Amino acid sequence: MVKFIASLALVLVAPSSAFTSVTRPSFTRTDVTLHMAADEPVSKRKRALKVLGKIAGTVSTVTLATSVGAPAAFAAKKAVEVVETVDNTQKLVKAGAGVVAAGIAAKTLLGGSTSKQDFLEAEPYYDQSTVPVNVYKNKAPFTGKVVSTKRIVGPKATGETCHIIIDHNGDFPYWEGQSWGVIPPGNREKDGKPHSVRLYSIASSRYGDDMTGKTGSLCVRRATYWCPELKADDPAKKGICSNFLCDTKPGDEVKMTGPAGKVMLMPEEDPTTDYIMVATGTGIAPYRGFVRRLFVENTPAANAYKGQAWLFLGVANSDALLYDDEWQSVKENYPDNFRLDYALSREQTNKDGGKMYIQDKVEEYSDEIFEKLSNGAHIYFCGLKGMMPGIQDMLKGVAESKGLDYDQWLKGLKKSKQWHVEVY
Repeated sequence: MVKFIASLALVLVAPSSAFTSVTRPSFTRTDVTLHMAADEPVSKRKRALKVLGKIAGTVSTVTLATSVGAPAAFAAKKAVEVVETVDNTQKLVKAGAGVVAAGIAAKTLLGGSTSKQDFLEAEPYYDQSTVPVNVYKNKAPFTGKVVSTKRIVGPKATGETCHIIIDHNGDFPYWEGQSWGVIPPGNREKDGKPHSVRLYSIASSRYGDDMTGKTGSLCVRRATYWCPELKADDPAKKGICSNFLCDTKPGDEVKMTGPAGKVMLMPEEDPTTDYIMVATGTGIAPYRGFVRRLFVENTPAANAYKGQAWLFLGVANSDALLYDDEWQSVKENYPDNFRLDYALSREQTNKDGGKMYIQDKVEEYSDEIFEKLSNGAHIYFCGLKGMMPGIQDMLKGVAESKGLDYDQWLKGLKKSKQWHVEVY
């Protein structure tokens, strides 16, 4: 996000000679042409910022000074001022797809000259020896504050899923692929003890949705229980933690532990590595962090990456798709490096005429996937644990059709650390 804001600041302090007509990228809604001189009225600059803001899914108006000074230093200073002026993060990241699109647009406008997103990187950036693990524990949790909670599925989705941004003030660092533990408030009815920790995969890169390094996001589906006798949701059996999170409001406190896990980390040392990411429902969370790091932010990993990231997502219907606008923006701008396939069980059919589940969609590309894995690709699975039996049965059938011993094939992937599973 800082990269994007810095881009806006650079745009607004540039002389008119720096601008020509901008061809409308596929992800924008209007053509944008800017003609400004350094001494033009502030009101015109504000209007220009508002136009760029609309590309990012926001109509926030922020006042910028007209002094140009040293362009780089001035832009950096104004970037901070812009972030601090906005009421809260949600105003600037109201639509995640807008941020993705505008981040790419700003980078394109400036010819890739935006400031680097590298202040949370290891040295070198792919060194995993310093990955933080279990910094905060159950007995001494971290207290974060909710920035925003937003429903991100349509009215016909099977259940409610929310995107929750939490402010940690930069005191709770994590890496893409890790999880946060959340301790819901209150005590258990059966014994009066505090509720246990629930783990949630983090749905943002280490820089957060605002790219300041001070926030992180969760993708949470509200857990409910439909009682056939009551013919309604039984509130006594609802998910304690998921309902707490989906009901949060800006400013609410959240007790957190972690960050947890290393199994879902990306091995970034070889920038040509292919990533095959398979998810059901909210299992999409870690992959959002992956994709933002590789394609949206100006990170060392993004600048080096030459491989292909292939995302498979299984949900019930189109209204249940998560972050679709973000994926489409990345796909449009990186067609050779990002692939996207959906399995919509209530809208699509598999080759046998049955419902299209995630294993069916993956099977459609089994030859290509097996070839990628034989060439060193890493494959990830995240979502409900019920997804794995169907996937493994499918992979076993494909392996046998190719004359491979499935158990030995799988053992080889695990030995080379190409197989990553996090299910719940």
